[in-house]
Amino acid sequence: MVLSGPLQPGLWPKVVGFCAGAILVASGMLLAKGSLPRNDRLLLIRSLDREVAVAKLPMPAGKHGIRLDANGQLNQSYSQKQLREYGPAIQPGAPVEITAIKFKSDRIIFELNGGHHGEHWYQHIEFGMGYPDEPMMPNTAPVEAAGSYISLALPKNTSKLTSGQVKNLLTSVLDFNRRSPTSLYSPQEPPQVKAAIKKHQVIVGMDRDSVLSSKGAPNRKVRYDDKDGNELEDWIYGDAPHCLFVTFSGDQVVKIQQY
Repeated sequence: MVLSGPLQPGLWPKVVGFCAGAILVASGMLLAKGSLPRNDRLLLIRSLDREVAVAKLPMPAGKHGIRLDANGQLNQSYSQKQLREYGPAIQPGAPVEITAIKFKSDRIIFELNGGHHGEHWYQHIEFGMGYPDEPMMPNTAPVEAAGSYISLALPKNTSKLTSGQVKNLLTSVLDFNRRSPTSLYSPQEPPQVKAAIKKHQVIVGMDRDSVLSSKGAPNRKVRYDDKDGNELEDWIYGDAPHCLFVTFSGDQVVKIQQY
């Protein structure tokens, strides 16, 4: 579209609509015709584009990914078939980023970490120190499969779907409450640690990553030596007089005190 001279009355909305559509296409967000109203699709894109979550289960490489029904339930047999054929691209506990959203008449397809041809996002981080910017980790070797897809079936007679509802439908495979890698969904993690993380509690035997997943970053840290000369570190949550002290020896919680 080429514009010259003053715009006629009523033309501005068309121009704005055209520009908005061009921006969405350029960013990889596709607004194909579907059962959801256009405004709802725009709101979902604005809310979920570049949203980061943590994978709860392995997700396959390849062009198809996994499928969820309209209630958010995983198609287990289809998922296992894709994993057997293409292998895993995303492991449980790994961070994922929604990099594109495509709307179909009966489903929404979420591209994760760049999809089939994805790259780890840290390969695009750049820095400058007086020289031409270069990637911190130049991509000189073939890229491993880093991305996957989630195909979410739309409920019948869908007239409105909010981002909150979509996140709830995706909770069987993605955890949007955790912003960093976590071992919560790793099969090697003891059940009691998983249960504590879900309740935002800390138990003896947890490692630092598990505590971060459960409680987040502490208000402050204090290092000291015990009477035997062992180096300990206290992670302190809250303010006096109500504080939680989590004591580490190395990478493991050895003592918990609640005041």
